[in-house]
Amino acid sequence: MGVSVNVETRVDSPGYGEFSADAWELKERIREREDVLKQRRAFFIDAYRRAKDHLLFEGDDLVGFASVRRDGYILFLAVAPERRGEGYGKRLVAAALQDHESLSCHARATNEDALSFYEHLGFEIVRRINGYYEDGGDAYYLRLGDGSSLRKKFAEFFRRSVVGE
Repeated sequence: MGVSVNVETRVDSPGYGEFSADAWELKERIREREDVLKQRRAFFIDAYRRAKDHLLFEGDDLVGFASVRRDGYILFLAVAPERRGEGYGKRLVAAALQDHESLSCHARATNEDALSFYEHLGFEIVRRINGYYEDGGDAYYLRLGDGSSLRKKFAEFFRRSVVGE
C-alpha cells in the first residue's frame, strides 16, 4: 500500500544556511554509503551558503537538495538513497532550470548512477577531466541546454504546434 506523502519544497537563498545542517547530514549519509560527495564540512557549508539551495522535505525529513551557483552550475545534487527513482532528482533539476537557461555540473567518472541520471535528463558530456577530485578521481563535465540546443528544440516545438505541421 502506497502512502501518499506531502513533499514540500524549501529554498535557502544565497547568504542563508537555515537547512545547511540537514543538507550536510544527508550528504554525509550518502558519502558513507557510496563513497561520493566527499567534501569537507567547512568547504561544503561555505559553498552551500553561497548558492541557491532547493530542498525537498517530507515532513521534517530532508529527502533531497540541489545547491546551484548564480551561473547555473550545480555544486551538489543529492537524493536520499532510499528515495531514489521517485522523481526527486528531476524535480530539483527542474527547480534549478527555472532560474537558468542552462545548467552544468561535474560527476565522478565512476558514478554510473549519476551519469545515467544526468544523461537521461538531457545533459551532455562536454569533457572528461583527469584528477579532478581531491582523491585523484576523474570527472565528467556535463551541460544541459547550452542556451541554444534547448531553446532551439522548444522553438521548433512551438513553431510546429502553431503552424500545425
